[in-house]
Amino acid sequence: MSNHVSPAATALGAVAAAGVAAFAWGALVERNAFTVRHETLPILDPSARDITVLHISDLHMAPWQTRKQDWVRALALYEPDLVINTGDNLGHTDGIVGIKRAFEPFEGTPGVFVHGSNDYYGPQFKNPFTYFTGPSSGHRPVEHLDTDALNTFFEDELGWLSLNNHARALELRGSRLELFGTADAHRGWDRLDRLPANVEEMRENVGWADDPYGPETVAIGVTHAPYRRVLDALVTNGADAIFAGHTHGGQVRVPGMASALVANCDIPREQASGLSIWHHLRRAAFLNVSAGLGTSIYAPVRFACKPEAVVVTLTAGDIGYS
Repeated sequence: MSNHVSPAATALGAVAAAGVAAFAWGALVERNAFTVRHETLPILDPSARDITVLHISDLHMAPWQTRKQDWVRALALYEPDLVINTGDNLGHTDGIVGIKRAFEPFEGTPGVFVHGSNDYYGPQFKNPFTYFTGPSSGHRPVEHLDTDALNTFFEDELGWLSLNNHARALELRGSRLELFGTADAHRGWDRLDRLPANVEEMRENVGWADDPYGPETVAIGVTHAPYRRVLDALVTNGADAIFAGHTHGGQVRVPGMASALVANCDIPREQASGLSIWHHLRRAAFLNVSAGLGTSIYAPVRFACKPEAVVVTLTAGDIGYS
């Protein structure tokens, strides 16, 4: 009897072994390989001092994820002037416990936030291959999360401002910031019809409205899911920079490939994470899409797409989009 193994069987075995190794790496190593990406945006008034922004997104927190919680706590060492949280904080019924522990060091640090659908509804198992057919749909929420507790913690304990279909204004380090945002466009909760009125009301009632001699105002748009319609609307309303999350950067990518395999929204896949420029009509804005820090507890894998927080330095200079 021959013990000869065919080349095809050998190749198949090698592919299977590589697949197992890649899955193990993505599930056990890379999804916990938290990293900080650094960016610089020259959008402030020429005389302005730098502003350090910490962009956090898509934590999908479960209470037992203490490694992630400790890592987020340590980000306070960057001493941010502003925290921008672009949603999907909760990943479990008791996720608020982990969120409180993670963000406790940021009490008193100015911040703004928008929600994703996973700040309202718990995760569900989904066939990952359906994402290749387009943004996920057929939402069947089965578990309501404690969004009220999340809002209370962010607003009352940390002092952060909600931008869920709202516009706010802040003065930081001598700069004047307009901040406006939307609720989760992935669920159709974005009220773009209200955005112009929200921005106009904010501009009419802001403390510096009658002071023509101050620094140039900088406008920042914030949203969870970077759908084209939302990005266009934020640019139309004057955004100089836009912050978003939702995409997880594709979560599983091909090493060396510039584009994500999926984005779970209609943004071009080459802009599914990182810093780029969003053009609309004759305007443009910097667009920072975070790959996020978490995954669904039902899909705890990342490959060639490390979880990230982003430290963005807003600095003086001409915008100079290209």
